Formats: sequence, C-alpha cells, structure tokens
Amino acid sequence: MTVTDYSTVTELAGDDISREQVERMCHRYYWAATYCDGKDVIEAACGTGPGLGYLARRARSVRAGDITESILETARAHYGDRVELQQFDASHMPYGDQTADVIILFEALYYLPDAEQFMRECRRVLRDDGVVLIANANKDLFDFTPSPYSHTYHGAVELTGLFARHGFTTELSAYLSTATVSWRQKLLRPIKKLATDLHLMPSSMAGKKLLKQLMFGGLVAMPREITEGMAPYTPPSRIATDRPDTVHKVLYGAARKVRTTDA
Repeated sequence: MTVTDYSTVTELAGDDISREQVERMCHRYYWAATYCDGKDVIEAACGTGPGLGYLARRARSVRAGDITESILETARAHYGDRVELQQFDASHMPYGDQTADVIILFEALYYLPDAEQFMRECRRVLRDDGVVLIANANKDLFDFTPSPYSHTYHGAVELTGLFARHGFTTELSAYLSTATVSWRQKLLRPIKKLATDLHLMPSSMAGKKLLKQLMFGGLVAMPREITEGMAPYTPPSRIATDRPDTVHKVLYGAARKVRTTDA
C-alpha cells in the first residue's frame, strides 16, 4: 500500500502559522477536553501532537498516532514516554474492540479515502456511549478552499448523515464566525474565492506561508504542546444538523455511539 506523505500539506511544530491558527488549534482541544475527563482517549491523525499533553492531563489514558512516520517522530521526540504513540491509518486502528471512550479526528476526515470505514472502526473500538469528536474546515463557506490530497469534505448535513448511518447520535457546533474576522480577511475573501475557482491557490507550504502573511499579517511558531490559557475559549455555538452552516469557519461534530442493547 502506498502511503501519502502528508508532511507536504501539514503544519508541523515550529512552522510559521497565523495567530488565528493557534487559536483554532487551542480551541478544538479545549473543546475536546470537556469530553475527556477520566476517559480512555485515542487521537487518530494526531500530526505532531500539539494537544496530546493537554488531553493527557485530563484523561485517564491517551493513545495516538499518525499515518506519516516522519510527522510522528516529531511527536515522539517531544513526548517521550508521556503518551503512547504509533503509526497507523485512522481507518484501521490497532486497538481492541470496545477499548476507548473517546476517539478524536481533527482536520483530517477529508483526507480519508473512506470515511465510512473510519466510522465502522470507531463503532468497533468505542465502548457503548463512547464519543467520536470531529473538527472540520467548513466546506459550505463561499470562499472555501479544499486541501491537496483531500477526498470528501463533510459539512453539517453530511456529517449528520455519516454519523447516523453507523448508529451514532449527533450534536453539531461551530466556531469562528466570519462576521468577527479582521477587515483584512473580509477584504480578501472574494479574492481568495476567485483564486480557488481559477485553481491558482498555492499548494506548497512556502506558497501557503506567503498567503497566510497576506491574509493574517504577522506569523508565529506553531507550539509543540498547547497549554491552558494559551488562547481564549468560549464554548462553540450549537448549529442545526439538517442544513448547511454558511457562517462559521470550523465545524465540530460530537457523535455518541448508541448502546448496543438499544440499537
């Protein structure tokens, strides 16, 4: 099996990213932590693992992995034996049946060739009442730009359908309203859409860095490990499950496994 090298499209610890990206990163892990207290947690597609230490301070146990070994080595170098890390495909997790309470997949569902298989794996690995936590870029924004190597993006309606097909109840929420972004972003959003429509968006990390500087201004180093208070946090806004959200940049899905005895 050929494994895609996602290091070419993934921001790594120490890379220059926007302050908004740092806030988004912190926010999704602060949100996830509210489901993880005292639980056995798995994060698939963890990248360099910026949220693993934060989650480990709340959870009973944290296991994680990524499909790209070179990315995972950065996480191993930082965490040592603090977190159990191994290389794996999110669609084929190396864990026993009903051995976890929470499975996390952030900004990666769209890279999976078969999201249905991922959900089948979640149903297998999670205990009854276990939760899958998804964070996705919102494809229903008018200036949405897909990532290279992506397959299928799920908006609010598609996420709800995906969860329901595999015996999960759904709670959707969203973060970062486009009404609150800077004047610079508001001015450049139509230009970004035009560039996307004309297939002119940069695909290299160097090109993306230049675009981020244009959109956001000054950049900062991506943290190796987030901490409490690194960014402000307010709970995400609940949104409808039966229609697209065209306002927020980030969608959150919390899908709870229906008890086997109730299915």
